[in-house]
Amino acid sequence: MLIDTATPADAARVAALIRTSKGVAMPWLAVVHTPEEDRGWVASVLLVQHAVSVVRHDDDVVGVLATSSGWVDQLYVHPDHQGRGLGRALLDRAKAASGGDLQLWTFARNARARVFYERAGFSAEEQTDGSTNEEHEPDVRYRWRRTPRLA
Repeated sequence: MLIDTATPADAARVAALIRTSKGVAMPWLAVVHTPEEDRGWVASVLLVQHAVSVVRHDDDVVGVLATSSGWVDQLYVHPDHQGRGLGRALLDRAKAASGGDLQLWTFARNARARVFYERAGFSAEEQTDGSTNEEHEPDVRYRWRRTPRLA
């Protein structure tokens, strides 16, 4: 498996990966966009306004990480490839590029993601009622700060 920079040619595969991963991990989450809208958003917003890395396996994209200044905006690993360290490798990549301070949002009911982020050193700092996100689902803002090394 190879972690690589996403290209415009990856847009459809990234959109499908995000949609599949959300559907499996969060079957209770409202679906607010069509697959066509997802592909358009990935091509015109995600790949343009974010630093996007993908994990390639054979001819497919099985993981995606999108970051912006100090934020993990998207992190998904295909359900068939979870538990192999891909999510951790992507998250470590984001940490290394962050300057030591990184934040992200995840849905409050996404217990598996919350455990993953907490094990990776993130701490919950804020919880909302979901009124500010498209899905109207309560969410949690997590933050990670690099621990200074002692001499």
